[in-house]
Parts: sequence; C-alpha cells; structure tokens
Amino acid sequence: MRDLIEKIKSSLDLSPEAEEYLYSISAKRTYSKGEVLIQQGQNVNKVFFILEGCLRSYCIDKGGKEHTLQLAIKNWWISDYIAIHNNESATLTIECLKESSVIEFDSKKLNNIFIPFPEFEPFQRNLLERHVVSLHQRILNQLQLTAAERYDLFLEQYPDIEQFIRNYHIASYLGITQESLSRIRVEKNKK
Repeated sequence: MRDLIEKIKSSLDLSPEAEEYLYSISAKRTYSKGEVLIQQGQNVNKVFFILEGCLRSYCIDKGGKEHTLQLAIKNWWISDYIAIHNNESATLTIECLKESSVIEFDSKKLNNIFIPFPEFEPFQRNLLERHVVSLHQRILNQLQLTAAERYDLFLEQYPDIEQFIRNYHIASYLGITQESLSRIRVEKNKK
C-alpha cells in the first residue's frame, strides 16, 4: 500500500485523513496462479491495483471461445468496469496468470472518494482518461495492425510475460489462433 500511497502523493497533496481513508477501503491480498478474483455472472464490488504479478480479464462468447480483454501487470488497475458502472453482473472473468499481490478496493467507496476528498477528483479523472486511451489504442491496433505487428507491440509492452503465460492467452489477447501465433514466431526467428 505504501507504494501506491507514494504514487498518489507524487500527483497530489494527500492529507493524513485521505491517506487513512484509502487504508480503510482497501486490503492487501495475495492470490495464487489460476485463482479467480471476479467470475463472469457474479456481482462486482472490487477494483484491484497490482503490486506484483499478472492478471487477465476475459469473456467467453456463446461458442465457448475465450477473448482476453486486458492483461494487467505491476502498477496497473483491473476490474469489470462495465459491471461496476452499469450496476450489473460481471461480463468478464478476472484470473491470476501467476501468483499476484494486489490492493483490493471497495469500488463504490473508491469511486466516491472525491466527495469527502475533492483533491482526488483530478487523480481519478487522469486514471480514467489513461484507461480510455489504452482501450481505444487497443481497439485501433486490432483494426489497423497486422497480427505480426500486434505481436511485436505485445512483446514491447510486456517484455517478460511470455515466461509465465500460456500461448492461448497470448493468442486470445492478440485476436488470433494459436497456430497463427506459432507461424508469426517462426517468421520472426527466420529474420
């Protein structure tokens, strides 16, 4: 929690009361590889800040195929924001791809933090803007880049991730089959 508090303090003046409030609405947790934090269909009331490890959010379509929406590593946030915002059941499942330490926040209390502590409003707005930009960039990359270009970008964004996640997670994230991923890797090795 100390690292997150220091990160927040680098962006705004944090009063002792605000810091105490953050502690009161959060808990540090460690999850094992394969553990599920949010299950598709359940109620969602948590937001997670990753201290160490890697999590992914995914959905399963009507045909049973998995689609990875997000991979979250150190200093990233993850949850099912659609479910939280719309006050509906989760459309995503969030699981640990390796043992992970997270700070777990009560989503309603975190979303309303700027009411008692207005200094958080610009910080939260900045987080939201960065999240929207990241998602828009991901959509544009899926539409405009070749599978090989998306894979290169993936390796740039997640340089060490291939050591601990499965090929089908990578393929799902890139929107390609495992066979296509294998072909791309073979082509890269020829160069």
